[in-house]
Amino acid sequence: MKLNKKNISNLVFVVFLLLFFIPNTRGLMQIFLTRIFSFSPTTIAVEKRPAIQSYNWKLHGVNTESINFESTKGKVILLNFWATWCPPCIAEMPSLQDLYDDYKDKVAFIFLSNEVDEDLYKFMNQKSYEYPIYRSLSEYPKPLVSKSIPGTYLIDKKGNIVIDKVGAANWNSDKVRETIDKLLVD
Repeated sequence: MKLNKKNISNLVFVVFLLLFFIPNTRGLMQIFLTRIFSFSPTTIAVEKRPAIQSYNWKLHGVNTESINFESTKGKVILLNFWATWCPPCIAEMPSLQDLYDDYKDKVAFIFLSNEVDEDLYKFMNQKSYEYPIYRSLSEYPKPLVSKSIPGTYLIDKKGNIVIDKVGAANWNSDKVRETIDKLLVD
């Protein structure tokens, strides 16, 4: 077989496809591709933004203090539903960590998982993530019911949902940062 550009590209493509069939590399490939194809989420038009109906929601702090969601009222909130076994969740985590690093004193970050504390601690330690993780102890307030993960909401100080994104996104984009900056001064 003669090695020319076409044969080399075909070989690379076949190897790439084979990596999806090897159980130990499938998740890594999904994470890699998701990061490449993740874009900044879009905002909801002002007149169409749903509002949080109740802030009464008890949250167990896994690596932080337990809270009632009521304590976030009047703040800009980033709420992320995720799991340690979810490749799209894992793909967007570095961008969320970067955002958390820069806005942790200005924005209420709620990373919500329904996994056991031990699994969450292990994941956080392996990845060196520091954002606050919670588990729900009561019913989610409407309309914050994410049926898919990752599911992320950016909520303004008045409780209006500015971004409602299902699936992985690049949360550390200029667009998201501009949106958050605007919400912080409003």
